[in-house]
Amino acid sequence: MYRYDGRVTHESHDDDGILEVVECDGVRSLHFGSSPRQSSMLLSDPDKLQLDYVRAMTSWLLFKPTFDEALIIGLGGGSLTKHLLYHFPDCRLKAVEYRGNVVKIARSHFGLPLDSRLKVIIDDGAKYVRQRTESEAEQYSLMFIDAFDHEGMAASICNHAFFDACKALLKQDGMLVINLWGGVDKPLFRQVALWLGQTFDWRILFLPVKGRGNIIGLAFNKDAPLHSIKDLRSRAIILEQLHQIEFISYLKGIVRHNSSVINNTIKL
Repeated sequence: MYRYDGRVTHESHDDDGILEVVECDGVRSLHFGSSPRQSSMLLSDPDKLQLDYVRAMTSWLLFKPTFDEALIIGLGGGSLTKHLLYHFPDCRLKAVEYRGNVVKIARSHFGLPLDSRLKVIIDDGAKYVRQRTESEAEQYSLMFIDAFDHEGMAASICNHAFFDACKALLKQDGMLVINLWGGVDKPLFRQVALWLGQTFDWRILFLPVKGRGNIIGLAFNKDAPLHSIKDLRSRAIILEQLHQIEFISYLKGIVRHNSSVINNTIKL
């Protein structure tokens, strides 16, 4: 069976709809019953970050050289989670995924490992965050949010209270990294950007993903340091050589697209 220009190698259903694994030109992708790819993996190099927007989510490394504990809202095929496990041997990760079958597929088809450093929780990510503002207060150095369904951004994260709760879970120098959609749904993007700005005192930056509708948002808690552009440029060169990811381009994009707020986080 062929769909989305590729061969369907797995199809299953749950209460939220269809889950499909499709292979095309050596790339395996996860779909939720529609053409957008929720996750992709290069079969010849499973550890490489294949999707442009996931690669762009690593832009946090420009500002934070390492971390101890991270919370991931939205597991998908687990590309970002695998990347963190591979490059940060001392990290501890907690991933919250709404659909249990997605976790099964991440393990069976996308190589998500059973690893003592990773705890996967089946739950609504927004509810999980809101319910733990006291029990897990200031616990995480990083939070990653990539919560999409077959239609777009998950409705449960589209409110100001959710981002306030996220801030409560971050350490005082912590960072939030979120995948946003700025294509056809620009009013929603502008609303989320406003909530992030209000929650994080406008210590925010946005990185549009070239050729895509995705926009990566970076939000910095109050004790995150102010970085000099000189140091960031030097770091981008080193990171690009180390990870083979386009960090120099990311830094240029961040400077280009954040003129109104960049002085809150970067000394030009």
